[in-house]
Amino acid sequence: MGGEMGDEASTPRVQVGVIGAGPAGLSAAYILSKNDVGTVVLEMGDQVGGISRTVVRDGFRFDLGGHRFFTKDQEVEDLFREVLGDEIIWVDRSSKIFYHDKYFDYPLKPANALLGMGIGTTIKCLADYGAVKVKNLYRKPEIVSLEDWVSNEFGHELFRHFFKAYTEKGWGIDCNRICAEWAAQRIKGLSLRVAVKDALFPSKNGKVKTLIDRFMYPRLGIGRISENLAERVEERGNQVRLRQRVAAVNHEGDRVVSLTIQSGDGEYELAVDEVVSSMPLTELVAAMRPAAPDDVLEAARSLRYRDLITVNLMIDKPRVTDQTWIYIHDPSITLGRIHEPRNWSPEMAPPGKSSLVAEYFCFAGGEVWNMDDADLIDLTVGDLDRRLHFLRREDVIDAFVVRIPKAYPMYELGYERPLKKVLDYVDGFGNLQIVGRYGTYKYNNMDHSMKTGMLAALNIMGEDHDISRVNVEQEYHEEKSVDE
Repeated sequence: MGGEMGDEASTPRVQVGVIGAGPAGLSAAYILSKNDVGTVVLEMGDQVGGISRTVVRDGFRFDLGGHRFFTKDQEVEDLFREVLGDEIIWVDRSSKIFYHDKYFDYPLKPANALLGMGIGTTIKCLADYGAVKVKNLYRKPEIVSLEDWVSNEFGHELFRHFFKAYTEKGWGIDCNRICAEWAAQRIKGLSLRVAVKDALFPSKNGKVKTLIDRFMYPRLGIGRISENLAERVEERGNQVRLRQRVAAVNHEGDRVVSLTIQSGDGEYELAVDEVVSSMPLTELVAAMRPAAPDDVLEAARSLRYRDLITVNLMIDKPRVTDQTWIYIHDPSITLGRIHEPRNWSPEMAPPGKSSLVAEYFCFAGGEVWNMDDADLIDLTVGDLDRRLHFLRREDVIDAFVVRIPKAYPMYELGYERPLKKVLDYVDGFGNLQIVGRYGTYKYNNMDHSMKTGMLAALNIMGEDHDISRVNVEQEYHEEKSVDE
């Protein structure tokens, strides 16, 4: 790929330097390339895609966790279709929740929920929900945390049964330390809250309109989005350079003038007219030269990300489950979510074989992150065998582990103030735009990230778009879910 192309010294200046070859950065580069704007994409890793890449091993294809594609933005869908063409397939969404050693349909069905929770628990949930609604008629509660938001919407019993354990497993902190904004952005209008509500208070037609039943997907894995974008960028004469780490972002006044890049051949400098950055926002600030002010650096250091590990198993069976996702709410099981790639596309595994991806939400440097690969694989196979009964140890042909740092920006209470300080500093550079989940420190889905890259490219070409408005419109969230 472009990382192998040419001699950097032959292109000391480029119109646009794009940091990061995930869907956001490559969407920007693709739009720029289509409009004959000289662009170089700099990717620290050895393949494109970022957290949305597909890893190929011995004929098996693994996404780093399940990444579906869904959008209400026609321009993003048009780009997706343009880039992937006949690689697009439609997948029926089917998910389960593992809770108290039982499997619940997700979204929950009334009979399944009632039988699973028991009549006593169901009555308590109904009574608690009613009490909250009556109380709200007389006093408007203060909503600060995710726990406040969910409890106020549906009562503490539903929060305790269907939110607390999984959310705290996912984020590694108590729900009362998670900002209510996360609930509004990722939960409101759908996901488990709506599923439980529909189970207990069914709509007239018995269907939860907000939960997407089908989604588009590339038949060879979600990484094909980035791979195809990169191919098209290079076809138009621009470059995608792999194994290129941006060590410094050099600026004069309110303009970025060059990037200092470390590669296998040493260090070099690339002069730029414009920069589109999808590198983690905290790392971007730390890379500024001259250094950012101390208060900005301190603010950046206070912003945390949640990290991710995937344990990828190759299975000597044609199928393990019939699900796209399985959410493990049980706190005694360390892994958080499972997906079976073959259920997304038959071409994700060789004929007669299947695979599983187990996700662990953790912090870099923590106990799970520091486990040996062999121990992580042994833990995963043991739980899948003895606790979840999906497979036997002898069914596992091979396995490997992938560690993904900074997978999710954390919406901890109080994060808004330091984030604003960092964003105000970055916004002060007239030729620097931030895009993507990492770059904007916003829990974007893939279509959001692609949109930020597209808008950044259009801004460079003379239009005026506010990238910060992506992923804030309520109309969009009314048909989203938390699957990605």
